[in-house]
Amino acid sequence: MARGAAFLGSEWAIMGGAMSWVSERNLVAAMSEAGAFGVLACGAMTVELLDREIAATKALTQRPFGVNLITMHPDLMALIEVCGRRRVGHVVLAGGLPPKGSLEAIKATGAKVICFAPALSLAKKLIRSGVDALVVEGMEAGGHIGPVSTSVLAQEILPEVAEQVPVFVAGGIGRGEAIAGYLDMGAAGVQLGTRFVCATESIAHPKFKQAFIRASARDAVASVQLDPRLPVIPVRALKNAGGELFTAKQREVAGHLDEGRVVMSEAQLQIEHYWAGALRRAVIDGDVEHGSVMAGQSVGMVTKEEPLAAIIAELMGQAATALERRAA
Repeated sequence: MARGAAFLGSEWAIMGGAMSWVSERNLVAAMSEAGAFGVLACGAMTVELLDREIAATKALTQRPFGVNLITMHPDLMALIEVCGRRRVGHVVLAGGLPPKGSLEAIKATGAKVICFAPALSLAKKLIRSGVDALVVEGMEAGGHIGPVSTSVLAQEILPEVAEQVPVFVAGGIGRGEAIAGYLDMGAAGVQLGTRFVCATESIAHPKFKQAFIRASARDAVASVQLDPRLPVIPVRALKNAGGELFTAKQREVAGHLDEGRVVMSEAQLQIEHYWAGALRRAVIDGDVEHGSVMAGQSVGMVTKEEPLAAIIAELMGQAATALERRAA
């Protein structure tokens, strides 16, 4: 973990998962203040909004934090420029392979680039293209997910690339013993999102937090893709009526494709904007029935609302105990 912490500039190599509407200035600053590494979720933000959010986060903490940018954002290059102007030290690119010129643009600002690697072949390709670190995220995670479990991806990718760049493991991690296990396998650190949603510092609506506290692992289910021509990345969220609304939205967008009213890229953006709106309804407005309550399968390990520092301390205590037992 010392390697991951040195790379991030934090006390502990625990990255915050970038959760739209949840990973905003308050939670991100609190994470970094607690010795972990907060990551601001840009999501569908405008350039101006991201600029304000970075400035507001810097006003709350002097410690390092990162910014997560979605590769399909139409203003990606302008968002990268804002991160550079605001001297953001780490940029996380999510949602697919980095578009041409984006890695170079981030590195030109002096920032480190972190990318998601959902397969070994992509991990190797990203390293060749110059990324500074990788996140290996399994299907147990909340929000957008891939098809392979965390444990399998970690076994496949860590032995091959962990010596070349720092690798952070994510998806379904809720206790320190799991953190210790992945460190033992060669990870430089981990990324957690679901575990931090019910932190006292999280601005998520009380109803959103209560949904997490009540839920079990099996309540966090992946969305279904309806039309093979519309490659919708599955999203893991708590089962509710919102899932059915998303199915209806897919039908609507697929119909627009059939009629030639939208091109594929526009159809994809419509789906992304739908998710952003559905997530906002749940996180901010508290509509946990019709909004999207994105959660990973580790949601069953979220049992109460508590300060972020207490969550970090518990995780690190569990990890230390587990590693001491192995060394004995």
